[in-house]
Amino acid sequence: MAAYLQWRRFVFFDRETVKEPPGPDGAGGKPFALPPGIAVCDSGRGSLVFGDILRGGGCAGPRAARWGQIWFLPRSLQLSSFQAYKLRVTHLYQLKQHSILVSVGEDEEGINPLVKVWNLEKRDGGNPLCTRIFPAIPGNKPTVVSCLTVHENLNFMAIGFADGSVVLTKGDITRDRHSKTQILHEGGYPVTGLAFRQSGKTTHLFVVTTENIQSYTLSVKDCPRLELDTHGCGLRCSSLSDPSQDLQFIVAGNECVYLYQPDERGPCFAFEGQKLIVHWYRGYLIVVSKDRKTSPKSEFAGNEPQNLDKQVLNIYDLCNKFIAYSSIFDDIVDVLAEWGSLYVLTRDGKIHALQEKDTQTKLEARKSMLFRKNLFEMAINLAKSHHLDSDGLSEIFRQYGDHLYNKGNHDGAIQQYIRTIGKLEPSYVIRKFLDAQRIHNLTAYLQTLHLQSLANADHTTLLLNCYTKLKDSSKLEEFIKTSESEVRFDVETAIKVLRQAGYYSHAVYLAEKHAHHEWYLKIQLEDIKNYQEALRYIGKLPFDQAESNMKRYGKILMHHVPDETTELLKILCTDYRPSGDSEGPGMSEGKKANSEEFIPVFANNSRELKAFLERMTEVQADSPQGVYDTLLELRLQNWAHERDEQIKEKLHNEALTLLKSGRFQTVFDKALVLCQMHNFKDGVLYLYEQGKLFQQIMHYHMQNEQYKKVIEVCELYGDQEACLWEQALGYFARKEEDCKDTIVAAVFPFLLKLTSLLLSVVQTLAHNSTATLSVIKDYLVNKLQKQSRQIEQDEQRIQKYREETTRIRREIEELKASPKIFQKTKCSICTGALELPSVHFLCGHSFHQHCFESYSESDSECPTCMPENRKVMDMIRAQEQKRDLHDQFQHQLKCSNDGFSVVADYFGRGVFNKLTLITDLPSGKAAATIEAGLQRELLIHTKRST
Repeated sequence: MAAYLQWRRFVFFDRETVKEPPGPDGAGGKPFALPPGIAVCDSGRGSLVFGDILRGGGCAGPRAARWGQIWFLPRSLQLSSFQAYKLRVTHLYQLKQHSILVSVGEDEEGINPLVKVWNLEKRDGGNPLCTRIFPAIPGNKPTVVSCLTVHENLNFMAIGFADGSVVLTKGDITRDRHSKTQILHEGGYPVTGLAFRQSGKTTHLFVVTTENIQSYTLSVKDCPRLELDTHGCGLRCSSLSDPSQDLQFIVAGNECVYLYQPDERGPCFAFEGQKLIVHWYRGYLIVVSKDRKTSPKSEFAGNEPQNLDKQVLNIYDLCNKFIAYSSIFDDIVDVLAEWGSLYVLTRDGKIHALQEKDTQTKLEARKSMLFRKNLFEMAINLAKSHHLDSDGLSEIFRQYGDHLYNKGNHDGAIQQYIRTIGKLEPSYVIRKFLDAQRIHNLTAYLQTLHLQSLANADHTTLLLNCYTKLKDSSKLEEFIKTSESEVRFDVETAIKVLRQAGYYSHAVYLAEKHAHHEWYLKIQLEDIKNYQEALRYIGKLPFDQAESNMKRYGKILMHHVPDETTELLKILCTDYRPSGDSEGPGMSEGKKANSEEFIPVFANNSRELKAFLERMTEVQADSPQGVYDTLLELRLQNWAHERDEQIKEKLHNEALTLLKSGRFQTVFDKALVLCQMHNFKDGVLYLYEQGKLFQQIMHYHMQNEQYKKVIEVCELYGDQEACLWEQALGYFARKEEDCKDTIVAAVFPFLLKLTSLLLSVVQTLAHNSTATLSVIKDYLVNKLQKQSRQIEQDEQRIQKYREETTRIRREIEELKASPKIFQKTKCSICTGALELPSVHFLCGHSFHQHCFESYSESDSECPTCMPENRKVMDMIRAQEQKRDLHDQFQHQLKCSNDGFSVVADYFGRGVFNKLTLITDLPSGKAAATIEAGLQRELLIHTKRST
């Protein structure tokens, strides 16, 4: 029970007397007066409705001579009326949602009240159409009507009588044919109030008498009755609230105001004074009561004597427990609500309008007063009840929080700051609670910030740091183990913070749950060092992610769990399916990675690499070339280092079988280098044969002094490459030991060829007796002179190159032994003055750093010298590429008219330099002799051919 004397008082309504509209001459401003004798009234559908009773005396004019009238007062104050009854109007009920007016009155003397239903939208001779008339008495008992109510759906109407009876009309109340009337209630006490309450499909009727209160459930058969209380109220002292008070039935006694639900009594309020009128208006309870204690402070009291009976109109806000308005009136007839205002009718015919102040004005007035008195809770409730926007509420919460914070109530302050989330900048609050002693308050604020999905990465970091500082593992787990749909923080940030704080298990959980695979593996491998678990996790990932993570972490896993890592790589490169996928007909086809890309993973694990590569070649004949190259290299390494002869023979056969598999045709040079590096002779000879490098085969046998093999090579391939016999003859001719038999076997094919050539020349000259060698003497002399001049030019060029080479070598030695002083003052690109940072090269060129980065193609080469250097390098590479072009040399030699020029050109290119092979034995006297002899024989043959 709450005493209204303790409630705060405000003036939230402006009072003024309704005045007549200005006339044609502009005159006006006089108070508007209703006709005298008005006893009943109501409002709705844009008009105030009055019913009058003629009273004798004191009335003049035509309006005073008419009775039984119903009057309508629209907003324009143009009063109109029509004759509704012959004698008097006693009750009116204007529906709010329909243009239907229900009245009770008398057409003849005696107790014979009639109920009339008027359709205000239809006319009958200029008056509203009366759609229904029926007597109001219950049965045949004459009694006076005390109250009237109508349901807004037009299906119920209840009439209360002074003898305690209640008549209920069901059905369409506007028609006799579709409605049925019954006596719902009988009692010994006058009925003083009725009200319908609709909740869903359930309809209740509240009935209050002078001594009790009952409710009837009309939507149930037989309309069961429930008595709610054993005290009642007077006429017009009951009303029905709106949904803000849950449609409760309000009964005002002299001591208290009670609120009722259909099945029980609700709260009550101790409002003293004899109640005369009770209404409900927009969440306010309006009570008119007698008051013999006229307040001298009232601005409306005037100079009237203080001992007169006055009526006090109070407007209560039951939710927020304050009085919104209070004023004194003389003899109030009723209080009506229309056009967004309250209208107080007094007995003297005047109408007083109470206009509610706008929301902003009320709130500003209230806040300023309440804030001064630190009544923040009341200010908040008021703001909510008047639907203040969220910005306004947030400002109140902020001020309340500041007030509590300054008083040292940090727990209460943080609760108010939490209510500002979404409006107040979080940094405003966070700065106040960064002190370690208030970290639990900051934690609560940050938790709510995350729950409302308004936190950023910094807030997440701060909250997790708070958890770790407080060592609150339970809260930490609760925070990170939210469901997927409830994640309200930046997951990656949380993982970083947890990892940094040493909460590895929490970080791993978060990473796995939210599919941050990289973070999961990084923590497992670098912090927890659980390599088995990391490998298992990779095996569950989709193909693309499993492939990328094996490339990233494969070396670490191979170092610690080589066997398991190798098995996973075998699966990944053949037929990979995530380990979590269930097998079945609907399972997706497996994928496979490029096995060559994983070879670097086995950097220090040759045994596992060999097993991996052999598995790839078994199941995938079309494996990348790099797989076969690496496998060949591994087999050659194993063969070269093996000591056991039987195992070595097995490895020899495996390597040779791999070479003969036909997988190295496109990478012939690479395979040859591998075999030479490991001195795998059978492999080298096989590759020479496949590449038709017959001279290399013969050279190989010559170096190993395998005479028979040299002859065999000439016999096998001499038809394809005639120079083999010549080289073999020269080789055997220079041998110190007796090689007569071998020379005979090797020289005959060559002699036959040379003899046929000489005979051809002699026979040609013999056909003409005058054609002697002197014929070609001049040609030979000119040719020799030309060659001499060419030799002189070449010697000059050689001397020049030697001098330049000496100079360059001297510069190189100076650079190695002496410091280099950079004195350039201008950039070699833009010619602008050099400024730090700058880049200097030993060639003497200097650059701005930004110029160098813009124009340089390489970080290690001077942009100015690079074009010339590249030309030289290209020439060197071109010469190296043409060193072994023996077939091309032979073709040019045969087709050229000047064979000596061809030979000299090839000499200059270095074609006749010694061919260096990895399998070559150290060059000695015999090798040098062989090479020099071969070149000499080739020159002799060339001269003879010319």
